[in-house]
Amino acid sequence: MPKPNIAIITTVANFELYNITSKLFPQNIRKYVIDGRNGMHGISSIYYMFEKLKDENIDWLIMADEDVIFNDSEIVFSIIETMKTNNYSVAGVRDGGVIKHRTFNPYMINTFFSILNFREVLSIWDKKELQKNQYIVKNEFSNQDLNLEGQYDVSSLYEPYYCFYLWLKRLNKKILYLDANMHPDTISNTVLFRNKVFLCHTWYARSYGKNEKHTNRIDVILNKNKVAIDSGLNKQDYILYKAPFFALEQKTNKFLKKIKRKLKIA
Repeated sequence: MPKPNIAIITTVANFELYNITSKLFPQNIRKYVIDGRNGMHGISSIYYMFEKLKDENIDWLIMADEDVIFNDSEIVFSIIETMKTNNYSVAGVRDGGVIKHRTFNPYMINTFFSILNFREVLSIWDKKELQKNQYIVKNEFSNQDLNLEGQYDVSSLYEPYYCFYLWLKRLNKKILYLDANMHPDTISNTVLFRNKVFLCHTWYARSYGKNEKHTNRIDVILNKNKVAIDSGLNKQDYILYKAPFFALEQKTNKFLKKIKRKLKIA
């Protein structure tokens, strides 16, 4: 049955991989793609996402990278129901203390997979205010029990997109932190809800089809999930957004910042 107010969005750097993994994405919802081959990702992708989707009548937005392989995509709808019942604004995996090679801020989430109460956040969306939140206050969230086995750093600002989640937390928006375990290949990680694995995040999306080690490793997981590694979605199966001048704008901004620094020194 179609779910008209739920959508999924992926910022894609590797369309070969996306055309395979997207077969396993949650069904009967709209699929959106941001073309990330021009370097768009992270916080830039979040800004662009809000700009493009603000009039699309979306209540709940799933964010999933192309190297996310679902083995039970229906579970995302159970997560959404839990979020509705308990007034969670965001769900995702901590970026520290859970995944072995992510030792950064445990109060933030990693954007490889998350679910966002899009309508709620859109109603308070303020890009300028959000941008002011890329800072850490000592012991700001110390009342929130971590109890994590892995390494982490509560003072980390490792990812530029942390400001988005810091902004939400400072507005007292609740985050549902999902459990994760390392995959036997020691690089990928699984994500769980109520002790049930529902996806595997393989990492290294850009290496698929280019690096033999990572291609073979990801193919093993795809084969285990019985995904045919041949044709995927056609372009008309998803709505594609691309910022044609993004790379040029980034290059220009970088150049202008360099000039300003030199002028200050002079």
